[in-house]
Amino acid sequence: MRAVAYETPLAITDARSLIDVDLPAPTDLRPHDLLVEVKAISMNPVDVKIRAGVTPPGGSPKILGWDAAGIVRKVSPGAQGFAIGDEVYYAGAIDRPGANAELHAVDARIVAKKPRSLDFAAAAALPLTSITAWEALFHRLEVARPVPGAARSILIIGGAGGVGSIAVQLARKLTDLTVVATASRAETQGWVKELGAHHVVDHAKPLAAQIDALGLGAPSFVFSTTNTEQHLGDIVELIAPQGRFALIDDPKTLDINPFKRKSVSVHWELMFTRSLFNTADIAEQGKLLGDVAQLVDAGTIRTTQAAHFGKIDAENLKRAHAAIETGRTKGKIVLEGF
Repeated sequence: MRAVAYETPLAITDARSLIDVDLPAPTDLRPHDLLVEVKAISMNPVDVKIRAGVTPPGGSPKILGWDAAGIVRKVSPGAQGFAIGDEVYYAGAIDRPGANAELHAVDARIVAKKPRSLDFAAAAALPLTSITAWEALFHRLEVARPVPGAARSILIIGGAGGVGSIAVQLARKLTDLTVVATASRAETQGWVKELGAHHVVDHAKPLAAQIDALGLGAPSFVFSTTNTEQHLGDIVELIAPQGRFALIDDPKTLDINPFKRKSVSVHWELMFTRSLFNTADIAEQGKLLGDVAQLVDAGTIRTTQAAHFGKIDAENLKRAHAAIETGRTKGKIVLEGF
């Protein structure tokens, strides 16, 4: 099967940073697995982080990719709810080969049937970021549970990114929160407003003063998707006492002691946790992707696809990695077909 892989961490400008390879199709399906013919994929920062910093074990080429949409071609005996020919979408598991390949083995419990109203590329834009945003909002921050005396509002830092783009929609459509998102350019500010943010502030400027100027009061929740280390002081200042703070990025240091005075709780969100540890509730990810598909088909939320980079090959994936590395993309980059 055709696939795109890397052999050693290299700068994306290096000719061999990503390579086209021909590998055997997966044959070692696990009891809960589906074998999926991949039709489309999308890019996430995790692809860049691993390609740039993790040496593949054993010297074998490593396939990246944690967003896919495709067609089920084989169903293991323990995989429930799917049949050959089903059109599905999912984010995969970080400790297994990725989806930048013609055929991909994935645990059925973290898979859902793709939105009927979307093509494969538009569907592939959604899984990883939807799971991340959903888990952060509803499982970690528990936004339905009020913070006493605080404003019913949430600040989403990095509102135009992949996770921010779906988090803004979920918060606006599924909660009663006033949604404040950050974006620093006219293009991304317009994007975030289209997605439903009530207010947009500039994360290139101090955040606490901008939040105060909105006159909403101290927000109950802050969800930081990027540059948390840069904004931490402002977050401490602007969040309500007893508020809840979630983050998904990788600060070099994270001193949470300043939150103690306000009794703010701090929550990490990593959407790979359930699959890494085969948690008792692993099937929650397939379920929530099913819920997202229903919301898309009902017209409640929309795909976050913002750019289509063509077919799935090494050259186009290099362009996608380079774009992600700029830190200036909006929504999701998708690729389709081999």
